[in-house]
Amino acid sequence: MSSLQEVMVLHGDKYLKSKKLPLNIYKTLSAIKYCRTSALGGHVYQCDNCGQIKISYNSCRNRHCPKCLSYAKELWIYERRKSLLPTHYFHVVFTVPEELNSLILFNQKELYSVLFKSVSETLLELSRDKKYLRADIGFTALLHTWGQNLMNHPHIHCIIPGGGLSLGRSKWINSKKKFFIPVKVLSRKFRGKFLYYVNELYLKNKLKFPSNISELGSRDVFNQFKDSLYKKEWIVYSKPPFGGAEHVLQYLSRYTHRVAISDNRIIKVDNDNVVFKWRDYKDNNKEKVMTLNPQEFIRRFTMHILPDRFVKIRHYGILGNRNKQLKFKRCLEIFRVKPKKDDSLSSAELFFKLTGIKIGMCKVCEKGNLIKKDKVKPLGYLPP
Repeated sequence: MSSLQEVMVLHGDKYLKSKKLPLNIYKTLSAIKYCRTSALGGHVYQCDNCGQIKISYNSCRNRHCPKCLSYAKELWIYERRKSLLPTHYFHVVFTVPEELNSLILFNQKELYSVLFKSVSETLLELSRDKKYLRADIGFTALLHTWGQNLMNHPHIHCIIPGGGLSLGRSKWINSKKKFFIPVKVLSRKFRGKFLYYVNELYLKNKLKFPSNISELGSRDVFNQFKDSLYKKEWIVYSKPPFGGAEHVLQYLSRYTHRVAISDNRIIKVDNDNVVFKWRDYKDNNKEKVMTLNPQEFIRRFTMHILPDRFVKIRHYGILGNRNKQLKFKRCLEIFRVKPKKDDSLSSAELFFKLTGIKIGMCKVCEKGNLIKKDKVKPLGYLPP
């Protein structure tokens, strides 16, 4: 099967040589290229039953690598089970206008942070308003930056319980069947907050304007740009509610640890092209095939490599860490749900529970255990 790693092996060096790239992008592309190869080192194992020798190379553990996300995803979802409440859930998506894409791309850390801040404040403030719920809600927010064609499309998915803790913390207030805040109200408050914080960054000279958007460095041009965005209706979409906790987990298992493109979407990689499947949401969600020059494919992929240590999944309100011991615990009491205790499992036992794979078992005889015999020294990331 063709893979993202194959693209990097065949065409990554040319791309790295042709551009002056930030360190986080260079490290990510190199990590994907060398994942589970001798470049990263590994260990030699021998079965104590049949004598079979196995070399296991280390994974890169980069969060943008499709090969390294499976266990991290299962572990994250396993932990999230402890934060689910016995109620229905909503799915709300906040998207910024495409006119902002270039500005965001060159100011990722600053403007992705603004995106999270604007979304969270919009939901938390409106939910406390007496017009709507008059309660403290909680939610999980996930940042996605791509569309199916790999172009820039920053948006945040929010998974929100259907109700909230009353301001006096005496009861749980259930929401209406439809989302309890009209999307137009959400959209306009979100728009106002986002543009306010962007303007604040501009006034503090914390935004970069490279050559293709250099005109925004002019105060007059920036104000015109900002005014045009105020006049535009921003898209906030409330999807049909989830039926319950299990449906939420199914959704999270698909969306949380995704990268811009997974290996199963890549059809063919050769010296001239990368061919992959994509869904065209503007054309009745039809599945189509796109062919790109490898350098253009890698360029599009790099747009979605996040800054180092940037947190792309965040929890707010009663689900936030600071409220876990007080407000969330109170919600469990109201629902008469006992807090889920941590399983006293070893790392190997937990891995088996989540993946069905027994660490250390010989796959040849399926009886013996693999005993570590030697190390394979890493070669390191080789310069292009």
